[in-house]
Amino acid sequence: MSVADIFETMEYGTAPEAAAEALAWLVDQGDRFGHFIDGAFTKAGDGFDSKNPATGEILATLSQATQADVDAAVKAARKAQPKWAALGGHGRAKYLYALARLLQKHSRLFAVLEVMDNGKPIREARDIDVPLAQRHFYYHAGMAQLMDSELPDAEALGVCGQIIPWNFPLLMLAWKIAPALAMGNTVVLKPAEYTSLTALLFADICSQAGLPKGVVNIVTGDGAVGEMIVNADVDKIAFTGSTAVGRRIREATAGSGKALTLELGGKSPYIVFDDADLDSAVEGLVDAIWFNQGQVCCAGSRLLVHEPIADRFYAKLRARMNKLRVGSPLDKSIDVGALVDPVQLQSVSSLVEANTAGERFVSEAEMPAEGCFYPPTLITGLNPADTLMQEEIFGPVLVSTTFRTPAEAVQLANNTRYGLAATIWSENVNLALDIAPKLVAGIVWINGTNLMDAAAGFGGVRESGFGREGGWEGLSAYTRPKGNAKPLKSIDAFTGEGAPADPVDRTAKLYIGGKQARPDGGYSAPVWGKSGALLGHASLANRKDVRNAVEAAQAAKGWSKTTGHLRAQILYYIAENLAARHDEFASRLDAMQGGKSGAKEVDAAVRRLFTYAAWADKYDGQVHGVPIRGVALAMKEPVGVIGALCPAEAPLLGLISCMAPAIAMGNRVILSASEPFPLSATDFVQVLETSDVPAGVVNILTGPQSDIADPLARHMDVDAVWSFGAGELSGIIEKGSAQNLKRTWVNNGIARDWHGTAGEGREFLQAATEVKNIWVPYGE
Repeated sequence: MSVADIFETMEYGTAPEAAAEALAWLVDQGDRFGHFIDGAFTKAGDGFDSKNPATGEILATLSQATQADVDAAVKAARKAQPKWAALGGHGRAKYLYALARLLQKHSRLFAVLEVMDNGKPIREARDIDVPLAQRHFYYHAGMAQLMDSELPDAEALGVCGQIIPWNFPLLMLAWKIAPALAMGNTVVLKPAEYTSLTALLFADICSQAGLPKGVVNIVTGDGAVGEMIVNADVDKIAFTGSTAVGRRIREATAGSGKALTLELGGKSPYIVFDDADLDSAVEGLVDAIWFNQGQVCCAGSRLLVHEPIADRFYAKLRARMNKLRVGSPLDKSIDVGALVDPVQLQSVSSLVEANTAGERFVSEAEMPAEGCFYPPTLITGLNPADTLMQEEIFGPVLVSTTFRTPAEAVQLANNTRYGLAATIWSENVNLALDIAPKLVAGIVWINGTNLMDAAAGFGGVRESGFGREGGWEGLSAYTRPKGNAKPLKSIDAFTGEGAPADPVDRTAKLYIGGKQARPDGGYSAPVWGKSGALLGHASLANRKDVRNAVEAAQAAKGWSKTTGHLRAQILYYIAENLAARHDEFASRLDAMQGGKSGAKEVDAAVRRLFTYAAWADKYDGQVHGVPIRGVALAMKEPVGVIGALCPAEAPLLGLISCMAPAIAMGNRVILSASEPFPLSATDFVQVLETSDVPAGVVNILTGPQSDIADPLARHMDVDAVWSFGAGELSGIIEKGSAQNLKRTWVNNGIARDWHGTAGEGREFLQAATEVKNIWVPYGE
């Protein structure tokens, strides 16, 4: 076709990107790769082929890591970590800056190699993936520089095991490695089996940057290698991938003391209201679902259209789909490239073919004769419970239904076990900003989609995982508080044979739903003082009491919508009423524990209530400085229902230290009181009953924490569990939490100074909140 013909028809011509430079780099490496361990490539071993999914061409042969390879990489990282951390923030910043500059200098090579290995269109790799990877290293060079001044009480975790997926190989590497290195950690990274080449090119530029040996180690192989890293002697696991694998990792690391972040699957809603700019919404939808062939965890794969404009919107969408160009990913005029592997192509095909509901529309785009290509597909008229509306397809397939009211849109959007992202299209900013906080998602885009930046944390809730990558909030995943950990001392309940201290029999009840309740099992246990006197009896809660407490907490959802000012007033009122009974509580603490420290503990408890009353209306979000014409609002939201196993060693102060930050941030709590000294908690019920605390906001259970831990951790309507009890409970909770991948915060048998700074502060507030990033572009 001549230039004149192109002007006449307005058709796209071919615009191929040269692959010569990338092929030359592969040839220079001998088309065979070993692992990158301790600053050098190992000799290539037995392995597997890396293929171009668009052509089936073999690009290189990669080595399958053995246990010895993984052990060597971890050993190298462990040896290098103290010196790397000791460089200080400025020393590490210089290396991160060097890596960012080298990524820029070799940007075309990275983009072409990524396309050949992954199958995504060159314009996506060139204009999105590679620049964002560079941005992460620049951003975290700044974080390293600021660590000493802005995070003075934080230190590196140590060695981080990192496992990344095949859909964004280079970008996921940057998301993992940049913050880890910035905070003083060293890493052992495993790229996906299908797409390891840009990770190995990154290893090459690590050498060019003069990065100290052992700071970055990269091992290649299948899922078995990832399992080896999970079980290795590392201090943290960072995983991005499927929810099923994330659940297995949660179970495998339970009780090990390893930090864990999971960025998992999604089935993100894309909501179009009747006042939306429909043409813009269609273009946004192209980016939401056909970007990277739909192989995106936050893809807007679930279209919810306002019923009055549904037919018109679908007509526009089908017309746009017919104009999408499918073909060679190295062609700069291509919209949709190849799926990553024949296995993924078969998975997508099988899911779609198994569906019998709704109406299927397939793009008229011309399809290549060879390669892992799948046509852009739209399936309308589905019901919310249909398989394709619930399951992640991870391909260029969009499913849809309609809604009538904004409230119904929210219900449909939240009708999923995932909670990664959501998109809202509306010209009414009042409507959009009303809907956004109601969506259960870690990220919400308004009149835009797939907006990402290193300054704004990325991550989800529910079965989309926990933790954030990027921004200030992402750094907590790679740091821990400074200080030497001390093992938690076991505290046994006192025994005795003395007469009751009070001649009137007293059996303390549970506190559920604003009422004192008898335990479901009907059992109680004596509570003896240090002197041997019988102080009373405490109820023994079981799993049915946990169920009742969770139901009561769920019924108190309105608490999360109250203002920080109101919550502060109630916390002050609790403090006032506790202070009025100071001597009584001090006497009870002394009788249970012995000694004369009760008054000190009551004073500390009152101060702690004041602290979180102060924080209730002051723990603000942020407006992130992202490089768009718009803002990214980082909003702090309550986690929901939090179960907490309170410490044994501080019966009153420990209980309040768990309760106060949680309810200050708008959560509802189920507190398992100090096992050997429960009566301070049951006495505290009377304070709650006179302090205007709504029913169900605070629930208190007594009895063995081992009977309560597993039911709490496995309950699907509990959103997080904290444990400051016996060390073995940490593993029980983390393993049980894999059921719905709820957040956990456990002590792993480490003691905490409840009277000191370790007993309060931002660490508790962070555990009591989720960060939701709401992106709001603006301008005509």
